[in-house]
Amino acid sequence: MGDYIKTDVSTPIDFISGGQFIATESWKHMKRNIDDIYVAIININNTIYIEQGGIQYEIKPGDVFFLIPNQLHFGYKNSDIGTSYYWFHFLFPSSFELLNERKMENEVMAIRSTHYSPTTKSSSSILLPVHSTPKYVERIQILCKQLLDVSKANYYNHYCDNYLATSLLIELSEQTITNFNTTNQKSTTEQKIVKILEWIRIHAMTNISVNKIATEFNYNSDYLSRIFKKSTGMNLQEYIHMIKISKAKELLIRTNESIKMIAFAIGINDEKYFMRLFKKYEKVTPSEFRQAYYRVLMNNE
Repeated sequence: MGDYIKTDVSTPIDFISGGQFIATESWKHMKRNIDDIYVAIININNTIYIEQGGIQYEIKPGDVFFLIPNQLHFGYKNSDIGTSYYWFHFLFPSSFELLNERKMENEVMAIRSTHYSPTTKSSSSILLPVHSTPKYVERIQILCKQLLDVSKANYYNHYCDNYLATSLLIELSEQTITNFNTTNQKSTTEQKIVKILEWIRIHAMTNISVNKIATEFNYNSDYLSRIFKKSTGMNLQEYIHMIKISKAKELLIRTNESIKMIAFAIGINDEKYFMRLFKKYEKVTPSEFRQAYYRVLMNNE
């Protein structure tokens, strides 16, 4: 079985149903073989043990996994009480291809080589790992929460579900392409930027700054800002803000902590500053954002 799924989403996928599973007892996935329908699993906590196509997978918290049509799958080991994950069933609008690692590398290199060409139209293809640990899984979880909220809201236009589900898959595809390691060696600067990005991710919940990062990596802060912008296309300070806001969004929908405590949790000691920063990037207040995500189907499917 291929390690990656390639398909075209110039037309949105067909969202069928979705929800949040919570195990009320020791549990393992049922044995079944689904025709045509894909299932996405976005794991929240504990490890899920699924065998698919003769391969045993350990799906850890923060992992995303796809059940493939016409592939027998089943749980090969029990998961703990309280195991929870988001799931949704969907159909692709066109045919799909399963890629091995070599074909995936060719696809990624082709995309990267044409990405900055002004004459190249945006690709409508997506590339999805069958099993992955997205670098920014909180973004996937937020989109999933929004999708499930809207799917229960009885919108007059039901295509909203399809477009949101497609956006979630595009987000996963973009993260996959961005973070895919090809066999080509990166320059020394690119290697350092990758380390800086990982350091920021790890320390996102602390009071980090451009100066602190520059000191950590023995750079002049102005020089660091220039090479970061050149390598990523983004201002370093803005990147720090975006990572913190992303963490805050996850806490807003996953916990009942106060706005003040969430600000402290992501390393911002000034609640009012946090609220201004959040509204700058999200165009809504933290409270308004939280109120938008209150409908999620809980079940044991």
